[in-house]
Amino acid sequence: MYDYDLLVVGSANADLVIGVERRPGAGETVLGSDLAVHPGGKGANQAVAAARLGARTALLARVGDDAHGRLLLDSQRKAGVDTVGVLVGGAPTGVALITVDPSGDNSIVVSPGANGRLTPQDVSAAGCLFQSSRVVSAQLEIPLETVVEVVRNLAPGSRFVLNPSPPRPLPQEVLAACDPLIVNEHEAKVILGDSAVGDTPEDWARILLAKGPKSVVVTLGARGALVASAREVARVAAVPVDAVDTTGAGDAFTAALAFRLGAGEPLAEAAAYAARVGAVTVTRQGAQASFPTAAEVASRGGAR
Repeated sequence: MYDYDLLVVGSANADLVIGVERRPGAGETVLGSDLAVHPGGKGANQAVAAARLGARTALLARVGDDAHGRLLLDSQRKAGVDTVGVLVGGAPTGVALITVDPSGDNSIVVSPGANGRLTPQDVSAAGCLFQSSRVVSAQLEIPLETVVEVVRNLAPGSRFVLNPSPPRPLPQEVLAACDPLIVNEHEAKVILGDSAVGDTPEDWARILLAKGPKSVVVTLGARGALVASAREVARVAAVPVDAVDTTGAGDAFTAALAFRLGAGEPLAEAAAYAARVGAVTVTRQGAQASFPTAAEVASRGGAR
């Protein structure tokens, strides 16, 4: 019996968000809206998104002993996330500088801060969390050596989900543990590197699978997603919506997918549910504030 449906190991940032008519070019200054501060970071976002959907969720992360850190801890607890694994101190809380244009597209620059101090030793010390978790999810806004240690601490029978963002080449040990590896087009091409052959998501997924993951999901924005494993390659339809803000949508997708996989759903079904969660998310402003409950997803024509 697992105490947690999902353990998220990753980043926690304060999102500093400014709306702009258009994003500036090199050397250019543009005026924007008033500054808004929201709890964010890919790890913290995934934990809140999963908890809102009803998953028993824990977060392993590091924040600073500052106002941004307190904001992040409060947001996690309000969503129902167990914060026993959130470490405090060592550096200022990470910050993401985000601009959002009228179409809802965003550009993000991240100052890792305390996220860069989440060490392999911190992971090893949290062994009880890994033993208690059905699924473990990670991203790459923390040191890569820490993600390697996550893989080494997985409990027998648990499942590892990785969204390699921001993307970088991955060691074989990490790739082999992924089930699935979740990438968008840009992330797929970075990880494939010189192996990138072909122009279709099916091509990318096939080559990625050959590198070791047990399964792969390629997210395609308005074109939906593609899931691939040794057993199937299938497209998942997008859910048409009018996007307001795409911030956090990928994190909501990953969290929903990980939760449903842990509940025993097949990959394609779990991805279809995750697409519905992501579709609701982009119709609202912000990251964590935009994540829906299971009831809200169902009311949009979704879940059982």
